[in-house]
Amino acid sequence: MTRVEELLSQIKKLKTEKNAIILGHNYMEYSVQLVSDFTGDSYDLAVKAMKTNAKIIIFAGVYFMAEQASALNPEKKVLSPEPSAGCTLSDVLDVKTLQEYKEMYPNAPVVLYINTSIHAKALADYIVTSSTAVKVVKKLNADTILFGPDANLANYVQQKVPNKKIIKVPPNGRCIVHANYTKQLVELARKKYPNALLMAHPEAPLEILESADFVGSTNQMIQFSKENKNEEFIVATEIGMINALKIKNPSKKFYPLVTTEACACARCPYMNMITLEKVKRSLEEEVYEVKVPEDIAERAKIAFENTMKLLE
Repeated sequence: MTRVEELLSQIKKLKTEKNAIILGHNYMEYSVQLVSDFTGDSYDLAVKAMKTNAKIIIFAGVYFMAEQASALNPEKKVLSPEPSAGCTLSDVLDVKTLQEYKEMYPNAPVVLYINTSIHAKALADYIVTSSTAVKVVKKLNADTILFGPDANLANYVQQKVPNKKIIKVPPNGRCIVHANYTKQLVELARKKYPNALLMAHPEAPLEILESADFVGSTNQMIQFSKENKNEEFIVATEIGMINALKIKNPSKKFYPLVTTEACACARCPYMNMITLEKVKRSLEEEVYEVKVPEDIAERAKIAFENTMKLLE
């Protein structure tokens, strides 16, 4: 038995003993996805957490994801295998900056991308994902909207909703991985894989999205590749997504827009901090518990509920 097989076996046994589940983000390494009870994007997993009867939730993803799972599930023990696993998007928007923008634009609703700290979410009117951002902004009864923290996603929303003014909060928030994508990389990938369709995440720069055959969230990419007759796909998002796509579509071929050999930034350094060993330790020792102040959790929950009502 290999070390990975041994860890998988031990984790599965611990899950049963402790009535625990593991939520694995689509960007996780292959072995972590294999041991996860549910895989998906951060919002999808937060919803899954609300529907489970498990007493313990291990969130195999970056810290803001565990925060929101805790806020939405105050009666459950939510654990982060690595609490120092941050996010460049979440880290770029602090409460003070958001409050300053709210004062400058007092009548503008605040729409925050889910990749945000729970304290910033508590100041939001709506929380969106890459798949719901355009839908929500279109439905808002406002001409000016504060949107953060992803400038690339804000640009994409602005393009799709040209009749509204999107104020980026802050102006330069970007994902460390997607920020490095260029049109030249797309051209090289298309030459290398001429039969492949390009799928791009809205966190990518606008020039990448305009060159793509499909733009969507990680879950939408999985669905698109399942339903599309094409057998090959270039994937313009964090390289761990290739694992999720292969698990769901084993007969098809997926190529990263940027390989880790070409650029270390193809792999999110924070996602990479979550390992199978840390997941096992988190479950075994019940570390590290994520607690959100009750008032913050309640306000963030209202922003989530506002969004769900708007999308009904």
